Amino acid sequence: MPRIMRFDVVLLRVIFTAVLVAAGAWLQPVQNKPWTSAGVGALVAVSIILFELRIRQATLKTLIGAAVGSILGIIGAFLIGELIMRQESLKHEVRTFVTLGLVFFMAYVGLMVGGAKGDYLDLSALGGIFSDKAARRDLKILDTSVIIDGRIADVAETGFLTGTLIIPQFILRELQQVADSPDSSKRQRGRRGLDMLNRLQNNSSLDIQIVETDFPSVREVDLKLIELGKQIEAVIVTNDFNLNKVAQLRGVNVLNINELANALKPVVLPGEAMRVFILKEGKEYNQGVAYLDDGTMVVVDNARRLIGKNADIAVTSVLQTTAGKMIFGRIWEDAENGGNGERSRRPLREVKTAPALTRINDTES
Repeated sequence: MPRIMRFDVVLLRVIFTAVLVAAGAWLQPVQNKPWTSAGVGALVAVSIILFELRIRQATLKTLIGAAVGSILGIIGAFLIGELIMRQESLKHEVRTFVTLGLVFFMAYVGLMVGGAKGDYLDLSALGGIFSDKAARRDLKILDTSVIIDGRIADVAETGFLTGTLIIPQFILRELQQVADSPDSSKRQRGRRGLDMLNRLQNNSSLDIQIVETDFPSVREVDLKLIELGKQIEAVIVTNDFNLNKVAQLRGVNVLNINELANALKPVVLPGEAMRVFILKEGKEYNQGVAYLDDGTMVVVDNARRLIGKNADIAVTSVLQTTAGKMIFGRIWEDAENGGNGERSRRPLREVKTAPALTRINDTES
């Protein structure tokens, strides 16, 4: 959550603890021992805060199941206790103790069983605020790789990334370990990841939450992410191919930044013109090879003589392979001579290539 909100929560907890400590010292539940009474108040406050931290991690279904189970348990204990209290053969103290123990036992069993079986509840049947649409929030968990990659910050600043961004504490620890690595390359990656987190937190339009939820029995960070995604019904944002596949097999939705980048690559159609930098010789005779800024290979016929120079080309075909997209083209003058002698009326695009960024205008010759 944002730093201001975290500070407010901590301040409320401090005030709550101080009030209970002061109430214990003033009312003195332990007679004539104000310090001991204040300690009892502090112990009660800490217990309530720990219970609050734990219950915040539970889902709505678990809370409803636990509440219903405990209420039914207390009602059952009350009915049984009425029968026990009418037994005149037992001492009053024994009847009171048995009734009190029965209430705690039934409430505890109802709480645990109701919480465990809460996931089987169908909240959509209740309608209103208990429907799945209302209960489900738009939560996205950020993976270490996507934070270090940095493109998530650019996407977020455009306004296309909505909902709450969840950053688990174990991801922060992993970033800190990478940033403190003796390996200079790893250390640089870790520091870049921390810089990206600061950039995301400084974006006032984003809702950033840092959660303390952890799974000590799970060692691998990727598996912890999957477990957290299943627990809070969130989407994992990553660019890790293996995590993507494992999460999908475990039933957790994934947003892959690499897939988004591939989907947003500019569409190149046959007949369009572009200017590229011929970088090297191709495999076939007299071919030249260029690369777009996104790594797409451009194979140009009769361009061997133009290695090390910019060339205006006409796209002849586009081939989509498992390794990526390949563009094939011809030198613009050759395409004109082999065609009808007219320039394409299609709007010419600006294409960034390595190492130059140029624009072709219709008036160029």
